[in-house]
Amino acid sequence: MGGEALVSDGLKEFCGLFGVYNHSEASRLTYLGLFSLQHRGEESAGIVSSDGQSLYKHVGMGLVADVFSEQNLSQLKGKAAIGHTRYSTTGSSLLKNAQPLQVDYSRGSIAIAHNGNLINALVLRDELEAHGSIFQTTIDSEVILHLLADPAYAHFEEALVDTLRQLKGAFSLLILREDSLIGVRDPNGFRPLCLGTLGGSHLLTSESCALDLLGAKFVRELEPGEVVIVNGSGVRSLKPFPPTEPSHCIFEHVYFARPDSVIFGESVNLVRQRLGRRLAREHPADADCVIAIPDSGNSAALGYSLESGIPLEIGMTRNHYVGRTFIQPNQQIRDFQVRVKFNPVRAALAGKRVVVVDDSIVRGTTCKARLKSIRAAGAREIHMRVSCPPIMNPCFYGIDFPTREELIACTHSPEEIRKFLEVDSLGYLSLEGLLSAVTGNKSHYCTACYSGRYPLSFGKEADKYILERKFAGESHPPAVSDSRNQEGRG
Repeated sequence: MGGEALVSDGLKEFCGLFGVYNHSEASRLTYLGLFSLQHRGEESAGIVSSDGQSLYKHVGMGLVADVFSEQNLSQLKGKAAIGHTRYSTTGSSLLKNAQPLQVDYSRGSIAIAHNGNLINALVLRDELEAHGSIFQTTIDSEVILHLLADPAYAHFEEALVDTLRQLKGAFSLLILREDSLIGVRDPNGFRPLCLGTLGGSHLLTSESCALDLLGAKFVRELEPGEVVIVNGSGVRSLKPFPPTEPSHCIFEHVYFARPDSVIFGESVNLVRQRLGRRLAREHPADADCVIAIPDSGNSAALGYSLESGIPLEIGMTRNHYVGRTFIQPNQQIRDFQVRVKFNPVRAALAGKRVVVVDDSIVRGTTCKARLKSIRAAGAREIHMRVSCPPIMNPCFYGIDFPTREELIACTHSPEEIRKFLEVDSLGYLSLEGLLSAVTGNKSHYCTACYSGRYPLSFGKEADKYILERKFAGESHPPAVSDSRNQEGRG
């Protein structure tokens, strides 16, 4: 393992969604909302707006600030808009795959922005192509547009309900038509989506932090399986799916959501602090200071410090101005991709016994490079603490976890990982400890990446490609949980 090339440990996650209805500056509000959701996707960004008669679109590769200008925002006319920030979980990182996707068809124009991953997209796509559909992208989201545009439906709402019932997997959606904004959350509620208001305007967004930026009021989260239709008549709710036990993604709390957001009814910051407190009880350390790997490790490190009584130090700084594209030096400067983003604070580390708190370890290579820099800064001992259990399984619901063979915890024991990381001790939070940090129903969370219990079944031909890609070299499909993830199991 010691000779591995540096491969980014950074996790790619689904996307960020933001929508506005009935505001004279709809596209600019969406632009601002996307800034708050930049952490959910850095590959591309886009906005589609509506003036009641036509849709207007601008998408581009890169960060929100790089994609939009005053000129192209002024061309996004109208009082309604949807926006999207993207990481690719299906489909390549190409401009043609940037969202929102927008098409004109027999009944007008429609645009869609998708957060999640459809596990039956390939079979649906094959069926559509067999009936003459021509796809322009390689992403699963386009399947939804083709289903919605089927001329067999007499009314759009009929097409919407029937389309949604054909989808399998994780999907929080924003759909924009000339006269309406629609929000959708899949029956399992894998991904967050919430409703807010700003004066007489209605807002839909992946995370509540985007509402805070605009001074908007958080109204509520959409329920799993809920469809919200916003138009000139107000807000109307549909429940087109049969009742299903929720499967909220626990990794939103561990890593992806911003700490100032409320998702699944919980403050992300408080959940992460509880993770850190439980981690300190499960894996105490005799140390001089606690430091976080910023930014997602900050709240858990604070919790660890408060519970253990070990002082919290700022031992690592993060460069927040590193985009996805920067000029890299030659290979003589080793680990540049890590060091351009994080740098240790030598004065806080020199001669100290240090507890390092991070949210997760995926491949382990990036983590090792960061720990190496902490050791080089003079840390006498390093006690690595991870605020979630070992990641043992890939995700099919929107997080681009690698295949099992690439997940270090799947192929190595904790002691082997400790030796690879070259730390004095290593402690992972238990699954029971992870679930103890949320105050709601523990069985309403998906923990498949830790436990291997997937809340949606696999095995159909529809899922063959996904299984082969994620479970490379394995002959057995993943298990499906009938009793759901119970606290303390796995």
